Amino acid sequence: MILSKVEKANIEPRITLIGAGPGDPDLFSLKGVKALKTADVVLYDANVNEALLAHAADDIPKVYVGKRTDDEDFSQEAVNKLIIDYALNYGHVVRLKSGDPFFFAKGYEEIDAAESYSIPTEIIPGISSATGAPSLQKIPMIYKDLSESFWAVTGTNSKGEISDDLYIAAKTRATIVVLNGIARVKEIAEIFQSENKGLLPVAVIQNGSTPEEKIAVGTVDTIAEVVEDKNIKAPALLVFGDVVSLHPKFQPIKDFYEVIANEY
Repeated sequence: MILSKVEKANIEPRITLIGAGPGDPDLFSLKGVKALKTADVVLYDANVNEALLAHAADDIPKVYVGKRTDDEDFSQEAVNKLIIDYALNYGHVVRLKSGDPFFFAKGYEEIDAAESYSIPTEIIPGISSATGAPSLQKIPMIYKDLSESFWAVTGTNSKGEISDDLYIAAKTRATIVVLNGIARVKEIAEIFQSENKGLLPVAVIQNGSTPEEKIAVGTVDTIAEVVEDKNIKAPALLVFGDVVSLHPKFQPIKDFYEVIANEY
């Protein structure tokens, strides 16, 4: 699309940052649909269901900006520049990010960059996989005396190291949801083992809410083996906590440990 000088003079740049949810397009918000219908450009991440693009006009640019790897073309700085350039040259940019844009998604970095150019911005929250994926599997974050709080923790920090917060979280009785940690599941499990929580229930959910969803359950002592046996890959999250014992797939594990306990 080539814009004339007159069209460029009438451009009113603005950016709407929308959470696309965990994957199922039916979980996308009505407000998000309305924003897409008024978009002049859409920029979307990996893990965003491309079915959502159908809510935008057919003749506008729809730009994939990756973010599954550290490819320099899709670095955060490069994406920030793209958002600003498209807003200044086209008008209303809708930025689609998987999950919730302010929840493990660097939404603030993009809004901060845009506002440094005095471009108006709006946030439309989405359902984060951290809560949405367990909910769809009927795993509550808080339930009676099993858990009184929950933590959402990144498995690895910006340096690629295990998050220090995990060592603190493992000491609590809270439900712990770990994102970006599936590749380091054995090391993360060892943190809980060091707190004598080898029998704590754990669930791992891959591609939550999508047709490719997979779930496997185990305990801290077995979860690394379970992940390998079930061939669980990213994107996936881990849920550590007694609330996982409520999932039907955990019942055989519970029965097994009861039999062992009775024998001794």
